Amino acid sequence: MTEDIYTFAILVFTSFFTLINPVSSMPVFMTMTANLSKKRRVQTAKKATIVALITLILFAFSGQILFNFFGISVNSFRIVGGVIFFAMGWDMLQARLGSMKHTVEEEKIDAYVEDISITPLAIPMICGPGAITNAIVLMEDSHTVMHKAVLLGIITLVILLTYLIYVGGSKIIDFLGETGNKVMMRLMGLIVMVIAVEFFFSGLKPIVIDILNS
Repeated sequence: MTEDIYTFAILVFTSFFTLINPVSSMPVFMTMTANLSKKRRVQTAKKATIVALITLILFAFSGQILFNFFGISVNSFRIVGGVIFFAMGWDMLQARLGSMKHTVEEEKIDAYVEDISITPLAIPMICGPGAITNAIVLMEDSHTVMHKAVLLGIITLVILLTYLIYVGGSKIIDFLGETGNKVMMRLMGLIVMVIAVEFFFSGLKPIVIDILNS
């Protein structure tokens, strides 16, 4: 029984850490918060990770029911995620993201932090279709209370690691300066747009095949 729990725990951790992949998404977070103060960057990371954690837990317990009730498929979720990512990548390519100046009114900065912390940082960057599907599948495979507790605990651990990686990445922003951040933003914009295309077509392909087969 103990060995089974350890095996399950390793499976949960590796799958979620790979799907969320905070190391690769950290540059995107950095570019989007490049011109915010250190306090605001930490606040943004905190809000994004909390929203992602709550979303994953909600889907873990009720995701399959919600998907079935609304007739939503994971592939549709991937398509929407791809569209959001593409729009975000385009803005990054134009070096428009993170252009919020410290001289702007506090209310506008609050709105900016609130906006990006939920979409696209929390959803779909941290809590994407893969992570949501993984949470639903692994919860269905958790047949005991201990398995469910391990699943929730490790989801929380991975989200905490994501928060720490994002906060630690802010030191790189300070080191690069304004010019370096703009260069990195454009490079990351290209990468994000490529990811967006992959997301979009990985969701579209099964839908098209189903339509042709029917």
